[in-house]
Amino acid sequence: MSIYENKQKILAIPGSLREASLMRHLLRTLPQIAPDDMEITIFDLHEIPLYNQDIEDAAGFPPGVQAFRDAVSASDGLIIATSEYNGSVPGVLKNSIDWASRQGLLAKRPVALISGSPGALGATKAQEHLRSIVSHLGMYALPRPAVAIPKLQDKLEDNKITDELTRKFVSQWLEAFQDWIEQLNK
Repeated sequence: MSIYENKQKILAIPGSLREASLMRHLLRTLPQIAPDDMEITIFDLHEIPLYNQDIEDAAGFPPGVQAFRDAVSASDGLIIATSEYNGSVPGVLKNSIDWASRQGLLAKRPVALISGSPGALGATKAQEHLRSIVSHLGMYALPRPAVAIPKLQDKLEDNKITDELTRKFVSQWLEAFQDWIEQLNK
């Protein structure tokens, strides 16, 4: 049972700009299998420019960045979904994290990491790099279970996880994340 009067608000961030991104499709499945008192909203990173401190110093945060920061601030926790580009996180994801990290916004924020890929490893290298980034920022990353889904394209259809074992595992991961947030807020 949640400690929240209404619903626990989770901001889900797909680490890719592609509309057909596996991460975006995976995140779209989560509201269907999340606990009833968890609300998951996906934030697209299309409007976030490349980080440049000169822009921040001269004019503050650009509108897309401010919208992202506001969404992060309004959330109880973050889910970050990463694909793997050349053994690491996509540049757009790292860039967005750089903007959001300014002024300590991400410190002490609960986060759950998820990855997947068309290959056999499920983007585990990218998830390791992402875990290192969020740890450096002082975020509270859900330690277990870790979710890295191999052959993800074979397990998604019409914004649903079609593989029963994967769906059950991801559902349990969401429950663990909910518990993690609640433990951190006691």
